[in-house]
Amino acid sequence: MVQAGNVTGDIHFHQAPGAPERPRTPRQLPADIDTFVNRTAELGELNAILTGRDGGQVIVSVHVVAGTAGAGKTSLVLHWAHQVKDHFPDGQLFVNLRGYDPREPVTAEQALSRFLRALGVASGDVPQDTDDAAALYRSLLADRRMLILLDNAATVGQVRPLLPGSGDSLVVVTSRNRLAALAVRDGARRITLGTLPEPEAVALLRAVTRDYRPGDDQDKLTELARLCACLPLALRIAAERAAGHPHLRLDDLLADLRDESALWDALSTGIDEEAEAVRTVFAWSYHALPPHSGRLFRLLGLHPGPEFGLHAAAALADLALGRARQLLDDLVGAHLLEQIGPDRYQFHDLLRAYASDQAHDEEPVEQRKAALRRVLDWYLHTADAAQTWLQPGEDHLSLPGTTTVLPPPVFSDYDAAADWAERERATFPHLVQAAAAAGLHQHAWQLTATLWNALSASASFVDWLDFGLVGLASAEHVNDTNGQLLLLNQLGMSHRSVHQLDQAVDYLSRALVLARTAGNRVEEAHALNLLGLIHLRARRLDAAASHFAQAIGVFREVNGDRWAASALSNFAGAHLEAGRLPEAATAIQAALDAHRALDNQQSVGNALWLTAALHLERNDIAAAREAIDEALGIALSLRNRGLEGFWLLTLGDIQRAAGQYGDALASYQRSAMLHRRIGDRSREALAWRGTGQTYAVMERHGDAVAFHRQAAAVHRGLGDLWQLAVELDQLAAAVHAEDPEAARAHWTEALTHLALHTDPRAESLRSRMERRTAGPAD
Repeated sequence: MVQAGNVTGDIHFHQAPGAPERPRTPRQLPADIDTFVNRTAELGELNAILTGRDGGQVIVSVHVVAGTAGAGKTSLVLHWAHQVKDHFPDGQLFVNLRGYDPREPVTAEQALSRFLRALGVASGDVPQDTDDAAALYRSLLADRRMLILLDNAATVGQVRPLLPGSGDSLVVVTSRNRLAALAVRDGARRITLGTLPEPEAVALLRAVTRDYRPGDDQDKLTELARLCACLPLALRIAAERAAGHPHLRLDDLLADLRDESALWDALSTGIDEEAEAVRTVFAWSYHALPPHSGRLFRLLGLHPGPEFGLHAAAALADLALGRARQLLDDLVGAHLLEQIGPDRYQFHDLLRAYASDQAHDEEPVEQRKAALRRVLDWYLHTADAAQTWLQPGEDHLSLPGTTTVLPPPVFSDYDAAADWAERERATFPHLVQAAAAAGLHQHAWQLTATLWNALSASASFVDWLDFGLVGLASAEHVNDTNGQLLLLNQLGMSHRSVHQLDQAVDYLSRALVLARTAGNRVEEAHALNLLGLIHLRARRLDAAASHFAQAIGVFREVNGDRWAASALSNFAGAHLEAGRLPEAATAIQAALDAHRALDNQQSVGNALWLTAALHLERNDIAAAREAIDEALGIALSLRNRGLEGFWLLTLGDIQRAAGQYGDALASYQRSAMLHRRIGDRSREALAWRGTGQTYAVMERHGDAVAFHRQAAAVHRGLGDLWQLAVELDQLAAAVHAEDPEAARAHWTEALTHLALHTDPRAESLRSRMERRTAGPAD
């Protein structure tokens, strides 16, 4: 079952220990307020479409009149989706396309990529071409019954690639536009979520204000509702202002609103009366703010991301934290800002657009640039502080002085830094893009490089790749060679992590040439070490060992002991993979001793994993288990799901060797799930291999064959001939009892894939398969 949630990458607040129990909110509505905004007629239309389906794809286009979404119209659809989830046994997909956000909306390509990952496609296997991605998406949905909610679409172009095309799924599209082409070309059913009937609009106003000003005249409330065009968002803002000034006559409030309405009437084209009514109420409420609150409101419109925290808001407006919190509370109380967690805020997209407009109208260009620079400085220095905990082995950049007096937060431990990185994950791409667009290229490339080291452990490097090239272009723009070298290496590592090895080699080769041209020995060694890892992943073991040896030599020349120890671990891994156990044992012990002396926990864990694999090769099960347990403890303490998933493969092998088959299957299953999340399809297939091997020793041969076939298909698709040969050997052994001829065919093919491998492990595998194919099939 797929339950993708919000696949746009928006971060939902994770409450840290010791944080306030709940955020401040505007005045609460009574429990029966849903009767005003969640009308049963609209739900009835959706339910009628659901129950009246007779199979096949159904598309519903929900036209949300401007200003209705902010008080429950879109949430009505989400509420309905939750109610009917049992009708869709294969799950639901949801994306907020942010079609009306003043920043860049989510493109169809981005939504497709995230949907495909939610459907189980590894990041490295998501097609780059939109048509190919859409075709894969449609094929995955062809036999599924799912609910697909495409929220806040602006154009048909955002939507059409996300339509399943066939199958038995229901697609619900919400938009402020009518999207008529969906009905004409795609047969969409249309529902309109419009303004409230006047009695319900008045009731909404009364519900908010009755505890503060119970004597308001019904006719005057009706006029207020009409001036708000009976739009829930405008009604809530107007009601909050009325409730916040209980001693001000409603006549005076109405006069102010009429004045704003007359101004907008004079300036508007009259094309969209609802939108003009909303903007009138925005202006009415904004102009009533105290000057400092108004300034913060419009400057927040310059924040690059979809949401922000207290510290970022304070940096943007150059305020102390206590003062910033007071002013944010004013904006939340006026219903001009939404608090979504302790010290965490976001705009309704219409209000974001209005705030941005006011900033451009009222703030001089230099003031706007200074505000953006301050908030970028704060994020850059905060990411640098997080790197200290998240990647303690990585060198810090030499950063320019900050223009904000607000210091970055001091993270007390690893978890505090990881929590910050997780909360801000959706903001990172917007920061880099905003810096580059503003011509702040040093900020753009330094943010990109620093954020690579401040990614949360649960993040995929695919997320970083979305803006990595922007950072590289900025480093090239300012001709910063060191920045280019760092980002080329980071791009190489990121592509390697999602098994895009050709792209990884391209970036790392560029880094090696540039480093040698510039005489930068440290970055030369990094490029050599990373290229060695690519060769190791592709099982070009002699090339890998050569690159590692060169890197070790250069690191030692420049006193890079920490990095020399890491390259030594990789060198040990190459020997272990080749089956040269004495050489591997010597290098592993030296690397482990060096990492323990340097107190680099992640690298200690890696050396312990190598130690466990070596002990397993020597059939010392107890020593192998002790080493892998310590390694996994480190991975869990670092909240590093990538390391946990990889090292679980070895734990599963050890458990299988010990006869603990149930535990082994559990380890492989979790490993496969973690590797799928981070987009490493190759290692996910290794988990399937371990599952197949375990089922084989349990004499569940049918299950073993199924998993080995599945893993072989992945390795074949990735072009990994070594892993394909190993998998075909396992598959042949699993089918041999039932189909000796099929087994012989698998072994014969496997032998063709071993031609280029001459190391001891490959020779042993080749010799064994040649014996199995030499005689008659039995």
